[in-house]
Amino acid sequence: MTKILAPLPKRLEVLKKPPTTLYYQGNPKLLKQKLISIVGTRHPNQYTKEMTRTIAAAFAKIGYTVVSGAAMGVDALAHQGAMPQTIAVMANSLDISYPAVNKKLISKMSQEALVLSEYEANTRATKYAFVIRNRIVVALGEALIITEADENSGTMRSAEIAIELGRPIYVLSHRAGESLGTQKLLREGDASLITDVDDFIAQFGRIESVEEELLFFKSNPTLSEALAQYGDKIYEWELEGKICINNLKVHLS
Repeated sequence: MTKILAPLPKRLEVLKKPPTTLYYQGNPKLLKQKLISIVGTRHPNQYTKEMTRTIAAAFAKIGYTVVSGAAMGVDALAHQGAMPQTIAVMANSLDISYPAVNKKLISKMSQEALVLSEYEANTRATKYAFVIRNRIVVALGEALIITEADENSGTMRSAEIAIELGRPIYVLSHRAGESLGTQKLLREGDASLITDVDDFIAQFGRIESVEEELLFFKSNPTLSEALAQYGDKIYEWELEGKICINNLKVHLS
């Protein structure tokens, strides 16, 4: 079922033209977590495929939700790697699954993760809509990761938006003649290079001993007590099935 998101995420207020309405399907609690944006080419090479999945999964493990655009290629890989801690921003209304190749993925995200759109029902994607969509993908994340991009591509427009918004950009190392877009960003000093995934992820957080922390919930604290102790991390654990929230009380699953 499609619903209207209210209130709109504060991160979008930095946009010159923020959306006036956002429709959603899925779990809006994901917007309360730390967010990272991952985008890139629709035709990634094998190295990019593996690294995109690895990076997305690593961010999910440290409590981040991965934001992307549900396109084929890098976007789909980022969503798959982070599932269910992932958000897709669509360039069409939510009653339309596009691209068709990602229909199953989008359907799964609408139930287990979160899918967003600023478009009313029966609105099909246009070339311009993808550019408009990109501003939301970039604005939601605290940083933008581009795992591969051609020099003249929509992904590079996302990089321009990130620069305008002051969001840091991170890219992978590629061989000569590959991913000319990200190589240009590096050459011009607009992006930082990811050389080691573990070291890179460590800049954002670390995997904590969840088992020890979950001992807190043996006493069945109230939701307000749990939020005071661990903040939005409890929603992450709820998504992972480690705890359940019922009648404003938190229990171990």
